[in-house]
Amino acid sequence: MNNQEFLNKSKVLNDSTRLTILQMLSKNGTMCACKILEELSITQATLSHHMKVLSNAGFVNVERNGKWCYYTLISENICEIAHFIQDICLCKNDSKDCCCK
Repeated sequence: MNNQEFLNKSKVLNDSTRLTILQMLSKNGTMCACKILEELSITQATLSHHMKVLSNAGFVNVERNGKWCYYTLISENICEIAHFIQDICLCKNDSKDCCCK
């Protein structure tokens, strides 16, 4: 991941609703849009917008089953951001001093 990719993905994460959705998916696994809506105080149209942004950024996978959409976290892409940040904070000479541990 380069700096621009990190910045683009960070912009997607700079929204409390999207972070809450990612936390819900991390905790619960695959979720139907209807279950996500039950937890949030947003409209279906707003949820669709957020899920499209998260999907386009590669944070969630969507599977359609009839009229329902099921969302799953793509944890590898979340981990990629974590590794990018971890690479910044690791000390050059002595990684045991890293504050991330």
